[in-house]
Amino acid sequence: MKVRSKLLKFLVTGTALFSMSLPSYVHAQTSTSPVKAQSDPPLSQPKYAYSDAIRETVFVESNLDTDDNGKKDRIAMDIIRPKETEGSLRVPVIMDASPYYERLGRGNESEVKDKDKDGINEMFPLWYDNYFVPRGYAVAQPEMVGTNQSDGCPTTGGPEEIESIKATVDWLNGRAKAWNKDGKEVEAYWTDGKVGMIGKSYDGTLANGVAATGVEGLKTIVPIGAISSWYDYYRYGGIPYYKGGPSGLARTVVNSKRQAQCEPVRQQILQESDDATGDYNSFWDKRNYINDVKNVKASVFLIHGLNDYNVKTNQFSRWWAELAKQNVPRKIWLAQTGHVDPFDFRRSEWVDTLHQWFDYWLKDMKNNIMDEPMADIERSAGTWNTYSTWPDKQADYVKINLAANKKGETGELTKHSVLKSPSISFTDNPFLTEKQLVQTDASLNKNRLLFLSEPLSKSVRFSGTPKIELSTATNAEDTNYTAYLVDYGTDTRVNHEARGEGITTLTEEDCWGESAGADDACYKKTVKNTHTSDYEIVTRSWMDAQNYKSLSVTTSLSPGKPYQVRWDALPEDYIFKPGHRIGLVIAGSDDNWTVPDTTKAENTILLPRSSLRLPVVGGEQAIDF
Repeated sequence: MKVRSKLLKFLVTGTALFSMSLPSYVHAQTSTSPVKAQSDPPLSQPKYAYSDAIRETVFVESNLDTDDNGKKDRIAMDIIRPKETEGSLRVPVIMDASPYYERLGRGNESEVKDKDKDGINEMFPLWYDNYFVPRGYAVAQPEMVGTNQSDGCPTTGGPEEIESIKATVDWLNGRAKAWNKDGKEVEAYWTDGKVGMIGKSYDGTLANGVAATGVEGLKTIVPIGAISSWYDYYRYGGIPYYKGGPSGLARTVVNSKRQAQCEPVRQQILQESDDATGDYNSFWDKRNYINDVKNVKASVFLIHGLNDYNVKTNQFSRWWAELAKQNVPRKIWLAQTGHVDPFDFRRSEWVDTLHQWFDYWLKDMKNNIMDEPMADIERSAGTWNTYSTWPDKQADYVKINLAANKKGETGELTKHSVLKSPSISFTDNPFLTEKQLVQTDASLNKNRLLFLSEPLSKSVRFSGTPKIELSTATNAEDTNYTAYLVDYGTDTRVNHEARGEGITTLTEEDCWGESAGADDACYKKTVKNTHTSDYEIVTRSWMDAQNYKSLSVTTSLSPGKPYQVRWDALPEDYIFKPGHRIGLVIAGSDDNWTVPDTTKAENTILLPRSSLRLPVVGGEQAIDF
């Protein structure tokens, strides 16, 4: 199975793989503190019976007609709230909007609303309802346009999907109409209008998009492994990861009874997404929520796996950087896992922290959540450090030059000038595996270039986005480039490339909240999956040389003419340990992750004008080679 099959886990298969570590909350550097007691700081308490909670389904009228049937699409939303809201109690709403409630499901156990398909929703997937409803919250689960009980057709991240969920926030604040299953118009008299959106993957993506509308009443969002720009989900540097992605996803999530009805919408998506060039165009611009980050009024608690190669790290880093420019109140957790929910990699601390977060932003409880360090970063399995922000304020870009080795075999990474260093050539072979590409075997150099630092005398941490610049000439009109930043050194690491993406699911369960009927509060425990390896691919990146001017413009290359090709690698926060070596692998097109180029071009790299720029904490003085 090709490595890129991992890309399908979130938005094609929709399965969710989560993890958990033993609870540890590491402050400053490596000291571990216990889970906070219920009384310090003050937290909302479970005083409303979950078994008595009111469960209802409403259908909110939107201004959409995505299936072009002449009727406004209605958006289905299941709600669970304390019985006391029928009296004087008014509660805030925790919302998890999703396209996955009919099938595929949510969470590590793939929970759906109607498991036996009898037309009755037996449960609210995930643990939020079990835990938070007794503590005086309502939980709402809207179904994205075109999915499950909602009308219309999905558009894969389009403004229609965002508008469909925004309409439910509007209804909760008295700005839209809704009806129950009996056709009776209903109002949200039971809520105080404060909404917090949460969700992993597509669910968190909807939260990002709705926040970018600036809708009134949305007080906070908690996006977990979420998309901020759909172009960056399906493309990198002008290269598609695979073909037919957006239209295929629309087919995957649509209401199973409306597959044929929504086929015209999928065909339009297929055409407008433009697999042929891989360029950024108006289709993708409409699906770029970063364009509207200035509208965000909600606070943001962002969680992402540093080894997430489904929703890759550029999704959170660009969104986070723009939120910082807008001075949005925010918090971030970065884990060593892949596409995994914090409920399954840091469960106790996650429940406690999220509880404080929602109490602060939705109940106005004056706890200390915003006084804590902004960033939590997992350094090894279960060991977390806290920092004032991300990326680290002390990170400065250091230019690392690419030099030829005196023996003409493996190249060198150096801070010294390489003005007299020669050019080096290699022939594109897209079918080499990643394992082959990163080997130090010099016989592979005809199809890739490897540059190594000297063994490090001290730790080197980088925090942020590495940048690649190649001065390159090719014998074809088109060629692609791949770059891997590699840590060469034996260590025990989180095994994020194995099934589970860093976690192993156990049979034993623990419970979080109250249970009633089929909707129990118990979930399988997980443990971190680690392995000892001789190297780690720290970050990856790809670039279509025909997009050297812009991701929006394809320009044919003149064979033999040198071009400056610049691109960003995927963001990271990583520590190279003493004795390890930093490596940079440069190759051609990559069938492991992307749609490969077919030219099999011969590429020549002019070393004096080629470099790696690494955001090193401590700058120049922190690197000793």
